[in-house]
Amino acid sequence: MTSLSASLVRGALSSPFKRAGRPDAALPPGRLTRPAAPVAPGPLAAYGRICGFTESGPLPLTYPHVLAFPLTMRLMTDRAFPLPVLGLVHTWIEITPHRAVRPTEPLELAVYADVLTPHRRGTEVTMVTEARVGGELAWESRSGYLSRHATTDAAASPRPDPDAVGDLPAVAEWRLPGDLGRRYGAVSGDRNPIHLHPLTARLFGFPRAIAHGMWTVARCLAEAGDGSEIRSVRAEFKAPVLLPATVTYAADAAGDAFALRGTKGRVHLVGAVTRNVQQ
Repeated sequence: MTSLSASLVRGALSSPFKRAGRPDAALPPGRLTRPAAPVAPGPLAAYGRICGFTESGPLPLTYPHVLAFPLTMRLMTDRAFPLPVLGLVHTWIEITPHRAVRPTEPLELAVYADVLTPHRRGTEVTMVTEARVGGELAWESRSGYLSRHATTDAAASPRPDPDAVGDLPAVAEWRLPGDLGRRYGAVSGDRNPIHLHPLTARLFGFPRAIAHGMWTVARCLAEAGDGSEIRSVRAEFKAPVLLPATVTYAADAAGDAFALRGTKGRVHLVGAVTRNVQQ
């Protein structure tokens, strides 16, 4: 948490001096790593409670992303990183668990910046996170983060949505409190100002604080069932969830396609999972 707080301060200080959309922008080479270390049971339990995961079983599919987030922030707040970190919006994530990871297994973590992509609302960077056990790649993810700025590239667009979710039936309704962003930020370390208070969110164009995208996908995956059966996850964060809010989790019968909708039918998230074929 100390290193993450230092990165947030560094990002706040460096962001005004970075200009997104420069044609000569380049990503820093190399990767940042953390040596193998055990998962702390207390923070893991707190994360499981706020996201709805059960206390037993494998590591939640989204948790390596949380563990590696200090590395991600350190990379994105480095002087060589071309985008200002303040106001970056998480737009999509793909997770590939190569095998179930037990909470007792020490994880070696690595992150690197892969590519910059034009987006109809600015510039998007793809960040890659890897988790290894005993040198073997056990889990990896790719995430898109959007830096919003004026652009003339009207043809640029985000990655394609997951397969059409259609009118998925409602499964559960969740009432999200106004302090959800602060509570999740305390557990995950992600204290981006857009998630914390209405005032800080308004500085970046949001009328109220918004829920973390990683909380929404984690909560949906917790509802989807046994994570050890999942081979891959793909989710798109379509619209911010303004806090407080009431949202509806919708999914097909198998939980392979899912969505999060607002009270007026606005789609906040769409996603899809593929599962291991049963022998």
